[in-house]
Amino acid sequence: MAKFSALVKKNDIITMKFEDLTHDGNGVAKQDGYPIFVPYGLPGELARVKVVKVNKNYGFGKLLEVLEKSPERVTPPCDVFYRCGGCQIQHMSYDLQLKMKHEQVKNVMRKIAKLDEVPVHPVRGMEDPWRYRNKVAIPVGEKDGELITGFYRMRSHDIIPDMDACIVQDEVNDRMIEAVRSIANRLGIRAYDEKKDRGVLRHVMVRTGHTTGETMIVIITRTEKLPHQAELVRQLTETYPQIKSIMHNINPKRTNVIMGRKTKLLYGAAYIYDSIGDILFAISAKSFYQVNPIQTEVLYSQALEYAQIDKNDIVIDAYCGIGTISLFLAQRAKKVYGVEIVPDAVEDAKQNAKLNGITNTEFVVGEAEKVMPWWKAQGLNPDVIVVDPPRKGCDEALLNAMIGMQPKRIVYVSCNPSTLARDLRILEDGGYTTKEVQPVDMFPQSVHVECVALMSRE
Repeated sequence: MAKFSALVKKNDIITMKFEDLTHDGNGVAKQDGYPIFVPYGLPGELARVKVVKVNKNYGFGKLLEVLEKSPERVTPPCDVFYRCGGCQIQHMSYDLQLKMKHEQVKNVMRKIAKLDEVPVHPVRGMEDPWRYRNKVAIPVGEKDGELITGFYRMRSHDIIPDMDACIVQDEVNDRMIEAVRSIANRLGIRAYDEKKDRGVLRHVMVRTGHTTGETMIVIITRTEKLPHQAELVRQLTETYPQIKSIMHNINPKRTNVIMGRKTKLLYGAAYIYDSIGDILFAISAKSFYQVNPIQTEVLYSQALEYAQIDKNDIVIDAYCGIGTISLFLAQRAKKVYGVEIVPDAVEDAKQNAKLNGITNTEFVVGEAEKVMPWWKAQGLNPDVIVVDPPRKGCDEALLNAMIGMQPKRIVYVSCNPSTLARDLRILEDGGYTTKEVQPVDMFPQSVHVECVALMSRE
């Protein structure tokens, strides 16, 4: 490990050459062997850097000037990229983004999972890595007496006022946000002031069906009453016929959580529809539904390929959500059992199975690590377990339950390579072998990467 360099002090301005990238996209340069991490620096570049923080084993710097540019540096097409922070790597070519994510997955497989020999395939990227997100939730504020909408500046709750578009969002989402803001302005609806805990409009959320074109608008307020509700709904729906649902969510709490518990239907239906492959999904205001529908099909197809299911197989889908992966699996399996801790999601999963005429699924509410041993005690012996946990990964009790059920294969879908690697190590120690890992770029222009890993029992 590098040791503290007495030659590097806070506020020093140093000319440095970047050698590498961190997992979160920062350039890595060294001064006398002492690493300094610098946002927006790219490997091979020579740059002037201001040291902003010095720790014992590493420091942080601010990029002042690039003296020799990398051929992989591009001009970010977003006007607010350097202020927003929603995307972190628009300054990189897309090829470099994919290479960085590939290295990130390989590194955690080696360092955390201790799996040096496991094949990590190149990241499956997008043909067009823009305008892919089907959902946006935008905070509402005020400036000079007018409503403004936009993401927060990095590390703050100050809304970027001149932000009219987000180029990773579906263009319909941008237009809907603009429409709600301009109509609410004309009607005199005021924004929520989080410092004074007063006002009305907190956020506007928009969901768009990629294949259906259907749109849902969710208006989130502090107050139980939405002023000028009927007129707001009328103007929106007369101008934009693709709006199939307008919901009102009430969040009276002083909190960073976007949505409150209570949601009311103002117009249309409580669901919009979208399809992934040939499966149709009903999506509510609070449904967890992948935000990149094009790459979701890539991700789920990979999971299905790894699962190698035939018509006699019993499958468990842990963290099943609204049944997105379960219904894909059910097309080939004898029976799919899904478990999910969120009751509303389980109800959605049951409805989605009905919607598609799929009868070989069973969804239950509960913690997977408790439900699965109970299933085992009832004589349920799955051939395949598919798991798609949140970023924190699987509870160790769930991993032990999976090992105890002894399926032939485990397919692990992950949105966090580090916790994936940690969990693979536990499963390896429990008698499973990791065969291969396929990263999928679900979030171009950001540092995040999803993975599908295949494990089999030796």
